Amino acid sequence: MTNRGDYNADGYAISSQPILPTELVHRANEGMDALIAGEYKTGNPPESSYWSPGDDPQKLIKIEMPQIANLAIHELVGHPELGKWVAEVTGARKVQVWWVQLLHKPAVLAAADTGVSVGWHQDKQYWKIWEEGSELFTAWVAISDVTAEAGPMWFVRGSHKWGLLNQGNFYGEDLELQKGEISLPTGESWEDVEATMPAGAASLHHNLVFHGSPPNRSGKPRRSFAIHMCSGNARPVDNTREGLARHLDNKDYCPIVFGE
Repeated sequence: MTNRGDYNADGYAISSQPILPTELVHRANEGMDALIAGEYKTGNPPESSYWSPGDDPQKLIKIEMPQIANLAIHELVGHPELGKWVAEVTGARKVQVWWVQLLHKPAVLAAADTGVSVGWHQDKQYWKIWEEGSELFTAWVAISDVTAEAGPMWFVRGSHKWGLLNQGNFYGEDLELQKGEISLPTGESWEDVEATMPAGAASLHHNLVFHGSPPNRSGKPRRSFAIHMCSGNARPVDNTREGLARHLDNKDYCPIVFGE
């Protein structure tokens, strides 16, 4: 399991063993089924999302703030073992969730040549609500086994040291083409590393690390939650509560998972 020194050097960490209880992962998986079917057990729908029930199931299913709509997902998002691991890796004295996304990547159909990819990008290019220097990171929790065939995340080692390049696109489909179009800082090289892991394990990445993922060719859906977190050294611009920071003071939606 990656330690703090590796995270600081590489910009990401990968747990080789599950962090979360197996039974909770199973319940959260059932919760994903419910949300995809439009069933909201809490009585509250998730936030407006890229994908809604009834849309094409062969697209990337990306649902915003799913913990609002399902208790098992709510439990997983706020689990103390996840918070403890994030704190150990980053050295943060406080870890708080501020946004969550359900991600279901369908398997490539047998007759299809291409499938769903997530293009190379830096999260910070989409997170302009946060002041410069805010300590932000993402715990990506696997709900299914993520093998090399399942379209795992790839991280570019050390790219968090390049600063914000404002290049790449989450919705890009051709990762090789994108890679060739990204201008690297002088003297830097591109080394991408595959993040495979069992269900219940997680990766953690810095908000400036380039990452993406290829199509899922495992024959089964690849499922995860992207749990965006901040330390106590983070502040929205002008300390406002707008956009992706609008729920920050609601500890039910955005729990503190480690520290005060």
